[in-house]
Amino acid sequence: MGLTVNGIVVIGMVILLISGGLDLSVGSTLAFSGVVTALLLNKGVPVVPAIIGGLGIAALIGLINGALVSFLSLHPFITTLGMMMAVRGAVLVVAKGRAIINLPPEFLAIGQGRFLGLQIPIYILLFLIVVGDLLLRNSRFFRQVYYVGGNENSAVLNGINVKLVKIISYIIVACLAGLAGILLTARFGSASVTVGQGVEMGVITAAIIGGASLKGGEGSVLGAALGAIFMGILSNSLNLLGVDVYWQNLITGGTLVLAIVLDQLNEKRKTESKRLRIMA
Repeated sequence: MGLTVNGIVVIGMVILLISGGLDLSVGSTLAFSGVVTALLLNKGVPVVPAIIGGLGIAALIGLINGALVSFLSLHPFITTLGMMMAVRGAVLVVAKGRAIINLPPEFLAIGQGRFLGLQIPIYILLFLIVVGDLLLRNSRFFRQVYYVGGNENSAVLNGINVKLVKIISYIIVACLAGLAGILLTARFGSASVTVGQGVEMGVITAAIIGGASLKGGEGSVLGAALGAIFMGILSNSLNLLGVDVYWQNLITGGTLVLAIVLDQLNEKRKTESKRLRIMA
């Protein structure tokens, strides 16, 4: 289930990275959406409206992040770091620090049901990968994400609504994080207040391994998905080998640092190559 969750969130994260953004609050958003959905279900709200409520709170978080970054020109790292802590606090307040249980069977079937031997969340992930990759390659709006991330000033001069593109990118990653949180809640039969911690680091690492750049303008949904698969295989391999969890955190963190270093070296190589072409 960890691979499915990271795979869903990384689709939104790579779109945001391409636009030049960053979201460290996806783990908290994931937890909050699951808690809100579970609370609504416990109050007797039908499954579909409860899920819409969970996704709605995620969309609101993404909207706030996008608005702060776009209209107030706040740095994405600081903005989403603050939102990460604020939303995690909201999760604890709303759930009163306890897991929410006794969820209806029709909701649990979303996360625990199977079709042709595979869990339903896997089909949801595959559907999102295909749709996300097609939209990013062929949709006029999503092509603008590349222009905004590649050169924001040039995008403005070409008539692209940069603020709108950024805001929608933040809403997309937040909604996908919310969806992952809802599926995780359905899978485990309860909404935990601690779930989602560290998800942001894993999906950022996966996106960079898959070809995205922290400077924006590069990346693909398919590449990010393959990066998530690599991280999942790495994690499962370490578990099978009996590697201590502390060492696993060290290896995962080292992988992120290595990915960032390689990304920066690649950017320097491109800059130097461009400079040489201009001089020639």
